Amino acid sequence: MATWKWTTPQFSRQQVNRAGETLIGPNVSPEELEDALQIVNNWRSSHAYPLNAIKMTLLTRAKALDRKALIAQRIKRLRAIKVKLNRPETNDMQLSRMHDIGGCRAVMRNVSQAEQLADVYEKQTAKNRLRGGEPVRMYDYIAKPKPDGYRGIHLVRKYHSGSAKSLPKAFDGLRIEIQIRSKLQHAWATAVEAVDYFTGQALKSNIGEESWKRFFALASCAFAGIEKRPLVPNTPTDPRELKTELKSLSAQMALVEGLTFATEDTQEKEGDFFLLELDLEKKAIQTTSFPKQQLREANDAYLAVEKRIKDNPNWQAVLVSVDSLSELRKAYPNFFLDISGFMVALDSFLRRDQRADQLALGLGPHYPSAFTS
Repeated sequence: MATWKWTTPQFSRQQVNRAGETLIGPNVSPEELEDALQIVNNWRSSHAYPLNAIKMTLLTRAKALDRKALIAQRIKRLRAIKVKLNRPETNDMQLSRMHDIGGCRAVMRNVSQAEQLADVYEKQTAKNRLRGGEPVRMYDYIAKPKPDGYRGIHLVRKYHSGSAKSLPKAFDGLRIEIQIRSKLQHAWATAVEAVDYFTGQALKSNIGEESWKRFFALASCAFAGIEKRPLVPNTPTDPRELKTELKSLSAQMALVEGLTFATEDTQEKEGDFFLLELDLEKKAIQTTSFPKQQLREANDAYLAVEKRIKDNPNWQAVLVSVDSLSELRKAYPNFFLDISGFMVALDSFLRRDQRADQLALGLGPHYPSAFTS
């Protein structure tokens, strides 16, 4: 009988929650932190099988609509877990209830395909509620963009093993988040993360300087207009005003323009899982690959790296999975400090002929046709 390669939960939900509290607690001893990290890593690693199962359904459904759809998955970083546990608006958050410990993503060619994919999930759920994960909640940030500018569709699903006797029931009920984005929405979101790395902010969690928050809200508004979708709240509905305000944020423009470079890649080879380590000082990324049979080793290596870099903001790490090595940069351009897609789209909007902008005057925020040319 083949050795079971997937990690299963070894601790109760109460133990997991206490470990999360220890992770962000004050005056924690090294021994207490080490014990907590072992529990957190087991809980985090236990999401790998449900994540993989739900990702495979996502891949099938996305490729049916767009054969070039980009599919990726990741296990949440310790730093991101700590930020989420510490956020004021989630001060009652418990680690066992965090629905995005495991996350998979489909990046579709355009916004219409992203919406179509979400609709496929709705229709398939009506036929078979458990296929692709039992639905928990849907967040449509395309129809209603977040005030910070984030746009995309999130589906929270609960894994169920069903009647398969060969699968441990320990995975049942674990939550996985599915993100569905257009290429333009993906370019925006990964640019936010790249700027976070360089500036030491947490703009992704709406924590940071107001000028940066405003810059990305305005950029997202421009992209929403290009896609002819609802604009970001509290941003200009007149494209000319939007361009003027964007150009006034010269410091932000200068920094993002300086991030459009590729970093050095080392130890690259094909695999199923990839551990990415980004050294911001050297502007270099190290990629270590693992075959699927070494998933446990990959998770152990992930934790070891996170322990090593926990007090060094100049290092970032994440464990991800994509279909091939060539898709790594497309799926995680922020780790390669590559925001060229974001800059090309933003520059195109800023340089566009004024005649197109004038067409939308007076049409209001729900019909932004002047953002397209």
